[in-house]
Amino acid sequence: MSELLAGPIADRHAALGASFAAFGGWDMPVSYAGTVAEHTAVREAVGIFDVSHLGKALVAGAGAAEFINATLTADLAKIRPGKAQYTLCCNESGGVIDDLITYLVGDDEVFLVPNAANTATVVAALAAVAPDGITITDQHREYAVFAVQGPKSADVLAAVGLPTDMEYMAFADADLTAGDTTFPVRVCRTGYTGEKGFEVLPRWADAGPVFDALLEQVRAFGGQPAGLGARDTLRTEMGYALHGHELSTDITPNQARSGWAVGWDKPAFFGRDALLAEKQSGPARRLYGLRATGRGVPRADCEVRTADGATVGVCTSGTFSPTLKQGIALALIDTASGITKGAEVVVDVRGRALPCEVVLPPFVESHV
Repeated sequence: MSELLAGPIADRHAALGASFAAFGGWDMPVSYAGTVAEHTAVREAVGIFDVSHLGKALVAGAGAAEFINATLTADLAKIRPGKAQYTLCCNESGGVIDDLITYLVGDDEVFLVPNAANTATVVAALAAVAPDGITITDQHREYAVFAVQGPKSADVLAAVGLPTDMEYMAFADADLTAGDTTFPVRVCRTGYTGEKGFEVLPRWADAGPVFDALLEQVRAFGGQPAGLGARDTLRTEMGYALHGHELSTDITPNQARSGWAVGWDKPAFFGRDALLAEKQSGPARRLYGLRATGRGVPRADCEVRTADGATVGVCTSGTFSPTLKQGIALALIDTASGITKGAEVVVDVRGRALPCEVVLPPFVESHV
């Protein structure tokens, strides 16, 4: 088993009393004061996540944006430089190699933020078809990523001199002031919690002082550091996909209700023919939300059944919702079952039948 990778400020997380766990090949802080407290801080005030494990890659050269638009699913031509876009890198059968964010810097420069464990695969897939003059550079350890999330996130950024008046999914390059020093950062108005928030990308070597400055202001506005546990409960409440759960090389965008991230009218992107054919015929399964109506918490890989015991699907993610105070899950349901929104199903949780209502996420209101 390979040794886990460490982020740029692992020492600071340890000093803050974080518990750690493996995720995507990295040793990640799971919680500090407890998942529920951190979750609540993000929903009600502000939290800061260290997600420096996320990948980073630079696509550069004449026609870089056009090249990315011909490979990844979303239509990059629909946004302007200075905007970011959620997109998918698919295989030829329509499965999802990864979901990622593209930052459109200009016609000749696109910055990518893939998931940690998939960065090398995405870089290789793009490099394999890149024309002469376009380079794809893995910059995984050149930049850190701090997600400042919650209704007071703009207050935190303003306190360290960063821009906050950008529209959703816009980004800007700026300088963060910490004491007598300024640090160049990229700031994007996005996140993975359903709350208003920003992702701040400093240079890897600057991660420590930048995190310190942000955390000081997060605490000043009533927030706290948050770990992987709260990140998961927050994203599950929003119904956001996590690669390896709701998206994978065996789960297509059509099945995961991620077709909105596909530029269907584009002439080319990885997996286009397979995805168009599946869209036309209809996917064999679709992603739904499940809200527990009994006592219990559904978990990933639990079977979903009808009242008479027929298996009709499987949970892809499941957790206790700190906001709703009940169990929730995301699940792939067989289309042929006829089960849809409003239906009652049961989830097999370690041999016990947990009744659930089928819903369409999000489970809570978005404030992005």
